[in-house]
Amino acid sequence: MLGLPFNHTIAIIIITVVVSLLAFNQPKLMNRLIFWGPAIGRGQYDRFITYGFVHADGFHLLFNMITLFFFGSFIEQFYRQYAFDMGFALFYLGGLIVSILPTYFKHKNDVNYFSLGASGAVSAILFAFILFRPWNIIYVFFIPVPAIIFAVLYVAYSIWAERRGQSGINHGAHLWGAAYGIIVTIALQPQVLSIFLYQLTNPGFK
Repeated sequence: MLGLPFNHTIAIIIITVVVSLLAFNQPKLMNRLIFWGPAIGRGQYDRFITYGFVHADGFHLLFNMITLFFFGSFIEQFYRQYAFDMGFALFYLGGLIVSILPTYFKHKNDVNYFSLGASGAVSAILFAFILFRPWNIIYVFFIPVPAIIFAVLYVAYSIWAERRGQSGINHGAHLWGAAYGIIVTIALQPQVLSIFLYQLTNPGFK
């Protein structure tokens, strides 16, 4: 066991759970870490990352961490070959930043807008996984769905919900996170796209 590499997925989950649980009971901590455009404009750039380590409630936290647990380790194997074994951690943090940037430009002066949660980075991991295993069966609320079908429905719903804009959920961050996961993965290894297209036209459910 000592020879195994340190699992960055588990480390991120542990840190996120601990920070989120602390923030649930400490409003001052929550207010300092959450995404809030005006504070970033005052130089608190760390919020581009810290917002991803706090969550709205236990269900929000549980859903994101379960998704990260099931798909993170697979994508970690791909990304750790980059940046001196830190590729996955950097990919995850990059997902947090990129997924929230459009929100920042839209709400940077909006004192009433807040956002939190790891969903953008988790979406990046999930959609990177779908590039490798488009027909893999995933369970959505215990319902088996092929990964590529879930991806289409997820994107369609997120676009609809973002335009509707009444849920209080930052669906735009989910979309940008998903796009980031796909683009960065293909940019690093362009042959991934060929593999994806081949698998897409040769379904094999697992």
